Amino acid sequence: MSEVPDSATAQRIVSLDAFRGATILGMIVVNNPGTWSAVYPPLRHAQWHGWTPTDLIFPFFLFIVGVAIAITTPKRLASGATASELSKKIVRRSAVLFGLGLFMAAWPFITLEPEFGLRPALGSLRIMGVLQRIALCYLVVSLLALARRPKLEVWVVSGLLFGYWALMSWVPVPGYGAGALDVPQGTLAAYVDRVVFGRHLWVGADRLWDPEGLLSTLPAIATTVFGVWAGRELTHPTASVFEKTARLLVYGVSLVVAGYVWSWFFPVNKSIWTSSYAVLTAGQAMCALAVCYWVFDVRGRTKWARPLVIYGVNAITVFVLSGLVAKSLVLIRISPDGQPISLQAWIFERLFLPLGSPVNASLAYALVWVVMWWLVLAAMHRRGWVLKV
Repeated sequence: MSEVPDSATAQRIVSLDAFRGATILGMIVVNNPGTWSAVYPPLRHAQWHGWTPTDLIFPFFLFIVGVAIAITTPKRLASGATASELSKKIVRRSAVLFGLGLFMAAWPFITLEPEFGLRPALGSLRIMGVLQRIALCYLVVSLLALARRPKLEVWVVSGLLFGYWALMSWVPVPGYGAGALDVPQGTLAAYVDRVVFGRHLWVGADRLWDPEGLLSTLPAIATTVFGVWAGRELTHPTASVFEKTARLLVYGVSLVVAGYVWSWFFPVNKSIWTSSYAVLTAGQAMCALAVCYWVFDVRGRTKWARPLVIYGVNAITVFVLSGLVAKSLVLIRISPDGQPISLQAWIFERLFLPLGSPVNASLAYALVWVVMWWLVLAAMHRRGWVLKV
């Protein structure tokens, strides 16, 4: 049995690309229904406390970022790159990711206001967002991993999770008091975002709080560090594939249990990224990675992974392009029957809604969206085009 680890680790870890591909594919599905008024419950976020399968997507992606950091950082150091050189690249890449997030938020850079006509959209630009959070987590965790001090990482994760719990529970918010976790705009995270960003917050919450806010990014950093630890287990030089898989499963189940227990005191909540949510989802991600590793890398079922890998190797590319195109379809207005309607709504109502019930038509729209982008990515994959930030 000792021959298996050598052959498995000598090749690229297919499971990571497949896991990333499955995650970004899920993100594309839940972000692009035909209509938000008809969506199956598992494809919606939890309204507040609790979680659905949709609430696993973002923490899984951050976890995968951590796994990739654990794999690539030692390789780059071993190839002769200095810590100073890598630090500059980390900062530059983080800035580009953050900038891409702002670009997506600002697109198409103008807004139509009834009283004033076309105006620059920067006045209401949302500062934080998905890519911005990824950028901040990548920046902090990459620099932390570069320091190569595992004990420091443990202290950082403990401080972030327990410190965030204490802040959210005990620091009073003007007008709401301390620990108002059942009121979205009354949490400390929401208050900090309003103080720091003013009205530059998520429009879906009337700009009163932001699901990718600043304070709630702290436990998201811990989520990413959990990924780093999983990546080190995955690339352990002396452990067999059986030991790697078993450890990931045991650690993952332990984190899931710990997250559920913690939720008795600090509810699982994606919108404010509670510590229990960070631990619970990291455990689930660890278990999912273990299964992917066993199926794709150990058992060699790489053909099963190929459709997911195509999404995984260009994950950021498809996220950005899909988001920009989807937003453009909503912003383009047409008047086929004399009544203005968005191009996206017209496509859904004319091509998909006649096919079945609204909820099934809405899902069909999302699945067609996924397939269309897969065709684009498959063409890029055949040509070896991998766009990196």
